[in-house]
Amino acid sequence: MHQIIRLTLLICLGLALCTCQDSSDTGLRAATQSRDGSAESDRPDYALVIHGGAGTILKENMTDERAAAIEAAMNAALDAGEAVLRDGGSAADAVEATIWVMEDSPYFNSAKGAVFTNAGINELDASFMTGHDQNAGAVGGITNLKHPISAARAVMEKSEHVLLTGKGAEEFAAGAGLEVVDPAYFFTQERYDALQRALAGEKVEQEKVDVDKKHGTVGCVALDKDGNLAAGTSTGGMTNKRYNRLGDSPIIGAGTYADNATCGVSCTGWGEYFIRYAVAYDVHARMAYAGASLKEATDAVIHQTLVEKGGTGGLIALDARGNVAMPFNTPGMYRGYLKAGGEREVRFYEE
Repeated sequence: MHQIIRLTLLICLGLALCTCQDSSDTGLRAATQSRDGSAESDRPDYALVIHGGAGTILKENMTDERAAAIEAAMNAALDAGEAVLRDGGSAADAVEATIWVMEDSPYFNSAKGAVFTNAGINELDASFMTGHDQNAGAVGGITNLKHPISAARAVMEKSEHVLLTGKGAEEFAAGAGLEVVDPAYFFTQERYDALQRALAGEKVEQEKVDVDKKHGTVGCVALDKDGNLAAGTSTGGMTNKRYNRLGDSPIIGAGTYADNATCGVSCTGWGEYFIRYAVAYDVHARMAYAGASLKEATDAVIHQTLVEKGGTGGLIALDARGNVAMPFNTPGMYRGYLKAGGEREVRFYEE
């Protein structure tokens, strides 16, 4: 009789513990969902977010014709990425296809629209990262590759390295079958004239550098139907730069980061600050270790950490549930996103 009572008590205790555990798990799931305002079932089939650089982008300084041309280029980039994702393609393929369109446009500081260095040449940087395995690749200081983002991806997928620079990166990319062009391909009159103004300004005040010369990049983050994230960033760097300077764009953790467990990030801004404060990784870390939502993490990094230190710029980010963030602390940032189902926005100015 006593054994039957003890057995009954043990069964009751076990049931009580299971009930408590179920309640705890339910509460944890609810808390996780409430942090970002989304439940797993709300995740879109795919999502994509892009930027075309941050800086002093003001409506009063923009002609209607130029604004229309930039908006058309951004929508073309979104279309290219969505075509990949809609057909079930990978986030990595979507990022590459999207950035190709922006690298081919003279309106953005990457590849065809790249700014000039002090020596009168174009030096290009890019990085790429996939969220399912945290594999990454990057190139810096290249001068003859039509699509630097593809070179970064090739480093990631076809080498044991993460970052290659200069002639070595060019040799590797050519060997990988990527398109090589004459450096003259990157010439645009607008960017060349900007260099001449910068050089003329040096004669008046050698150390004076306009903050806007440090801004200008393109980037993309994608989420595919399998729940994988990928991020990429491509840039021509900074007008009038010297000494083979590299900014954050080719630095994994500074300009680009991706982890399926948290988010994908691509940055644009004053690169030295983004490197010092590991901006892209910091967004991930705040989500992974502090339980922050995507919005909380990105706002804290852009509007607190960078502002307190004097850094300017912005970022785009996309989390594992399809939530989008596009914060910036400059007057404007070319940015846009889309999600499966038709949701889409392209914006320029502070709103």
